[in-house]
Amino acid sequence: MTSLAILGAGKVGGETAYLSAVLGLVDEIVLYDVYEPLLRAQVFDLQHTGLDLTISTDKRAMRDADIFVFAAGTPRTPEIRTRADLLEANIPVVKSCSDLLQGFTGVVITITNPMDANNYGLWRMAGIDRERCIGFGGQLDSARLNGFLSEAGIPAQGIVLGEHGEHQVPVFSKTGFEVPITEREAILEKMRGASMEVIRGKGGTVFGPAYHIVMLVDAVLRDRRQVLPCSCVLDGEYGLSGCSLGVPARIGREGILGIEEWRLDPWESSKMAEAGSFVQKLCRRFDGKPGS
Repeated sequence: MTSLAILGAGKVGGETAYLSAVLGLVDEIVLYDVYEPLLRAQVFDLQHTGLDLTISTDKRAMRDADIFVFAAGTPRTPEIRTRADLLEANIPVVKSCSDLLQGFTGVVITITNPMDANNYGLWRMAGIDRERCIGFGGQLDSARLNGFLSEAGIPAQGIVLGEHGEHQVPVFSKTGFEVPITEREAILEKMRGASMEVIRGKGGTVFGPAYHIVMLVDAVLRDRRQVLPCSCVLDGEYGLSGCSLGVPARIGREGILGIEEWRLDPWESSKMAEAGSFVQKLCRRFDGKPGS
């Protein structure tokens, strides 16, 4: 039996549970949320699909799951300018989550913002191997980048590294096209605001994140061994440590099977260093050090 645990049964957590069940990726879902009316509603809604699925709301059973998705905490709203602004509000949630994960032997996928810092925090607090702590965001950012590349008349597929936030690093050098710095900066600025239009219009992003989260779940459970942009706890890769940051990672049944270190051009290298420096400051909150 394949089990998926999701802490946080809101829009993205609920949609992730639904898609995972519909696609037949899991036999059991352990779903939990501190707001019981929402939790009950999501469970009933899943049951009403008629799918052959075991659903539990026992949070103690989460540590026995194959994959644990951390989706709890304060979400971003139009009033919250950046994902990093959610750090202080969500640190206590990371602590509670880490308590649940004591003795956990599966793979963790962190999506709660600021995702990179929270992924690092879970790794620090829960004592899980860094290879089993995966931060989600790069796949979604890459999909958004590809939309903007298409709008700019660049017929290429791009990948985004760096922070899942203001310090994203679109890797234009991998597209096979020469993209001038001015156009890069213009596209990057559009990417930084890509989610806010959705948040203002419907209260939060749902379909895009949930789809790509489930593709990440699929990559783990089905041992795809494909390279995806994921936030990984770094130990010298790209010259960085003391943080979790978006990098190209080969994902399989055991989590992060390896990190590829791509040769970046000067613009990308500079942006990557900026992203690392910024996220390191956030991560120091989990090391018991001041953030700046």
